[in-house]
Amino acid sequence: MKQKMSFSYLIAVGFMLFALFFGAGNLIFPAMLGQSAGSNLWSANFGFIVTGVGLPLLGVIALGYSGKSDLQSLASRVSPFFGVAFTVVLYLSIGPLFAIPRTGTVSFEMGVKPFIAEEHTTMGLLIFSIIFFGITLYFSLKSQKIVDIVGKVLTPLLLLFIAILIITAFMKPMGVFQAPTENYVTDSFYKGFKEGYLTMDALAAFVFGIIVVNAVKERGATTRKEIMSAVAKTGLIAAGLLAIIYTSLTFIGASSVEDLGLLDNGGAVLSGVANHYFGSYGGILLSLIVFGACLTTSIGLITSCATYFNKLWPSISYTKFAIIFSVFSTVFANFGLSQLIAISVPVLVAIYPLAVCLMALTFLHNFFKGRKEVYQWSMGLTFIVALFDGLNAAGISFAPINELFANILPLYGQGLGWIVPAILGAVIGFVISKVIKSDLESAPIENKEAV
Repeated sequence: MKQKMSFSYLIAVGFMLFALFFGAGNLIFPAMLGQSAGSNLWSANFGFIVTGVGLPLLGVIALGYSGKSDLQSLASRVSPFFGVAFTVVLYLSIGPLFAIPRTGTVSFEMGVKPFIAEEHTTMGLLIFSIIFFGITLYFSLKSQKIVDIVGKVLTPLLLLFIAILIITAFMKPMGVFQAPTENYVTDSFYKGFKEGYLTMDALAAFVFGIIVVNAVKERGATTRKEIMSAVAKTGLIAAGLLAIIYTSLTFIGASSVEDLGLLDNGGAVLSGVANHYFGSYGGILLSLIVFGACLTTSIGLITSCATYFNKLWPSISYTKFAIIFSVFSTVFANFGLSQLIAISVPVLVAIYPLAVCLMALTFLHNFFKGRKEVYQWSMGLTFIVALFDGLNAAGISFAPINELFANILPLYGQGLGWIVPAILGAVIGFVISKVIKSDLESAPIENKEAV
């Protein structure tokens, strides 16, 4: 008998998806964005929401729309090799190399470090990361209950703690908005747009979308229309919560400058805000918010990564992969937050355009009838520009190439130079596919048989 999917279950899945997305960067980047943008916070915040909320929502919906069961099969529309290579790079980027370790490091930096002496920081981070990822591993080994654990228990608590801080900050603003810093005087929208990359959520959407698809399938969604409808509803719930909280954190950051001054990072901003409103108890409240946000994301990422690599290499069990990734994340977390962010930025800048391009092609798949040439040319030209963007972010600059791209590609200076090549590649691929089809249809019968 087909099980009915209740509205309360969809809310629980939507809450779960929100909590999986809302991790380390989702706390620290909006607050810092507000501080830097000052009176230009609304345009900067809108840019941040486009990449930090809109793209993750589209990613989740794209996976449901595609009818595919995982990212690899979706990316294999380009080619089987690309499907494996892109999926592995994406999972490692949002998994044990960058995003998972960052959840532990941010939890320590904002929730524990303020309470311990400076000389104990190194040992404290080591001990905390072992405990943090030990808890993550425990819940990850109960992956069948992830909706109940994250959606029905951890997320409501997280939202409660965040609401306390946000409502207080809106009722009693710390100060008036100050003038924007140099980077946000002009092009504040594009600056916020690029900052949204750092949340990694558009990449994670392909991963967390699989969890959502499986969750709604378990409750009886079988047809493509049913799956698409359920995924869209849960995605909108998560996106709405993210947009509200991002905007609130941006507002808090912008209103804090008069009292706190310009600080170095979002963690320091939130610590100062919590202390301003709640004194010594503010640190405890912030610790609960950070720990809850980072733990839910860490659980989702460990679960997703272990599931995928177990599917790729069945000889190694899910449990072993979960243990391996937890240990790796513990080690990488001890490199420190600043180092993790510095290393991750070039990689994210390079692969983000590919993920966005794949989303767009997924929605247009039926329009161009899934022609492989369209995928290959569009993704290929996107990769060329994205590669040099990534190298620039890593401090490796090729002046002649940058000058050429700046002259011929609109928005290259804003990090969006890949858009025109992506569209041009799709057009070229479509024309080539039509020519190939025409040649095959006009070829003699014996040549057709040979082909």
